[in-house]
Amino acid sequence: MMQIQLKPKVVDFCMFFLFATLSVLMLTSPITCAQKESPDIVSIGAGSYTTKLPAGAKEPGMLPFVTEAVKRPVPTNDWWSSLVFSKFSNQMFPHPLGVQAHETGLRIYYPGIGYTANPEGIFTAVMQAPNDLMIGHSAQATFPDARAQSWSDWFVTAAFGNKLFLTFGHGSPFVYGTITDGDPTFTFASAPTVFSGDAKSPVLGVTLGGRSYGLFGAAGCTWEGLGTSKLICKGKSYFSVSLLPDNKQETLAFYAKYAHNHVTDSKIVWSYDEKTSKVTTKYAFTVKAYEGTMSGTLFGLYPHQYQRSAIKLTNHTYQCTRGVLKVAVGEGFTTVTPFQGVLPLLPDFGGYEKATLKKFIDADTATYKPELADTYWTGKALGKLATLTALAEATGNVAANKTLRARLKTLLEDYFTAKSGKAKGLFYYNKPWGTLIGYPASYGSDEALNDHHFHYGYFIRAAAELARQEPEWAKQAQWGGMVNLLIRDCANPERSDPQFPFLRNFDIYEGHTWADGKGDFADGNNNESSSEAMNAWTGMILWGELTGDKKLRDTGIYLYVTEKDAIDNYWFDVNKLYPKAFTRSLASMVWGAKAVFATWFSGDPIHMHGINLLPLQSGSLYLGTHPGYISENLASLATERIAHDKKDAKRDPSLPPRTGKNWGGWGDVILMYQALTDAQGALANCNFETQEIESGNSRANFYHWMHFLSKAGQVDTSVSADTPLYAVFKNGIERTYVIYSTTAQPRKVTFSNGTVVTSRKSGLTVFTRS
Repeated sequence: MMQIQLKPKVVDFCMFFLFATLSVLMLTSPITCAQKESPDIVSIGAGSYTTKLPAGAKEPGMLPFVTEAVKRPVPTNDWWSSLVFSKFSNQMFPHPLGVQAHETGLRIYYPGIGYTANPEGIFTAVMQAPNDLMIGHSAQATFPDARAQSWSDWFVTAAFGNKLFLTFGHGSPFVYGTITDGDPTFTFASAPTVFSGDAKSPVLGVTLGGRSYGLFGAAGCTWEGLGTSKLICKGKSYFSVSLLPDNKQETLAFYAKYAHNHVTDSKIVWSYDEKTSKVTTKYAFTVKAYEGTMSGTLFGLYPHQYQRSAIKLTNHTYQCTRGVLKVAVGEGFTTVTPFQGVLPLLPDFGGYEKATLKKFIDADTATYKPELADTYWTGKALGKLATLTALAEATGNVAANKTLRARLKTLLEDYFTAKSGKAKGLFYYNKPWGTLIGYPASYGSDEALNDHHFHYGYFIRAAAELARQEPEWAKQAQWGGMVNLLIRDCANPERSDPQFPFLRNFDIYEGHTWADGKGDFADGNNNESSSEAMNAWTGMILWGELTGDKKLRDTGIYLYVTEKDAIDNYWFDVNKLYPKAFTRSLASMVWGAKAVFATWFSGDPIHMHGINLLPLQSGSLYLGTHPGYISENLASLATERIAHDKKDAKRDPSLPPRTGKNWGGWGDVILMYQALTDAQGALANCNFETQEIESGNSRANFYHWMHFLSKAGQVDTSVSADTPLYAVFKNGIERTYVIYSTTAQPRKVTFSNGTVVTSRKSGLTVFTRS
């Protein structure tokens, strides 16, 4: 073997080269020096998060109430969340049932029996124990706790000890049970009337207080306690209970056919067809037949579902907070929902004084320098910056665009960087709850895991704007990994993700998000700002399209169109589902057991309306799909505002009403909303120099939005396109088609009315024709 002797200079050079190479590797490696010092810092590209709770920070402070069998991230922010946050649970509303885990078993009742309304809201019964009945165990009077044993997309199984397991879910009138070492007991508030069956028949039909139930024991079972308030089913280890729509013998017989088909899985699959701009959603039930020959199950559809489905419905219905549930039978159903597109920004369409718009942009560029705050208020700052920097680019204000974009990046990158000892402006991963918490937290986003889709939605949409202008920034090796982490926290499209639950904030069956992580109220869970949820899905659509992640994009589109249908039905009531006694034009907050005209933070009607409108940005055009409703909404607001001001003892009665030209704070939001139906009328009420501007909005965005719509007209929902980034407007006989292309090559976009628009380059293309 030949030996090579290196000369001293060669040795020196080699040592220098080795040292230089190691230095470069240390600088470019994703594992930084700080991370070597602290193994709690996890690097994702250029960003990072921590697995150690920052000093002084809060988290849930407890472990989820789940059984040892659970080996996956736990859902929160759902209709049944109080089951995992509490030793038992508060009241939960799968509809048509109301249920509550109790130390003696599962309480069941029918909230719809108390359906009522007044000018402040729509309400269903929130009953205290023991109404209507309690499912318990003959050999165990009380249980130490109730825990989530398993769950699927809209069903959950609660374990009472290790002897009683009860499954219930959205839309199902059934509660399915299995039991060991004893028999199921059914304890009523008082002795029920038996309208069908006897001690030797496996099926009993009972009524009390106007409510009817089917009690379905296994074949060959017998009953003890008839004539008393406690019935015991003596027989096999499975059974079920169903709320019945009436006390007819034929209804009980029909339900009995499906009573022992226990639902073991519920699953949704969605797909977005770019050619037709429609989302197809398939809801599927999997059942285990303990006895009988029928397939499938009975299930109730919400209004937003049967409005979009061709499924054959039975004549059976239930009343719930969302309107009438209509019962179908089978293994599932399909809905088809149109998607009207979103845009990353509105075009420079003229119709205004360019010098005025530039003045407004330059003023914010000079003065708006937000500092890092909690995740909600930092989020709002990010949203404002994202809209401003896009507007500066669209109008050719290069200097402002550069400055605003730099501020946007600095704020995002600060929050996307965790360091040892850093306590402000970072994200922390909590493994027991499978969640990412940003600090400083606010509004319970830490201890209760509230509002993650609201807060993080602003981050995601801001990141999408940077991806549009600086694609390199959005790559996984740079900052894209941190953005994807936030999406996985609040809207994870993967069921098998070991870190985060599937679609945390979204109620798949009810079709909208929930804000509260715990859901620990007598009225169930709640959601206030429907528009901030839509802001999150706008960001997700844009992020997925701009980064080439079609799965994320299509998930965002599914969430966007489904939540929009829920908003139209349950917040804005465009289809007149609510009783006439509810005289408001919207329910500003939706709960499991009610829908009310209220907010968490204010009694001023402008806030109740505005919180379901802001932030107004290019993905907010869905608000314009029912222009007639907008006029109704604003007329109601004007009446409510005058009445509110008259009751305000601190307000000078000689001052003019705070309506029209004098809305005051949040007036910019209201005028921008009005512009979606009557841009000229809204413009006449604008004073762009003096109007108070909502903190997440800007004077420049206000000015540009109003003038764009005054020229483009109303949103036209009669025309769709074969691209996700588009919008169509109609003003008299003129239609304006706007598309955004993410590729530099020319792209032909075909609209459903036959119009073809070809983009000549990446970015916005605008085409107007009569």
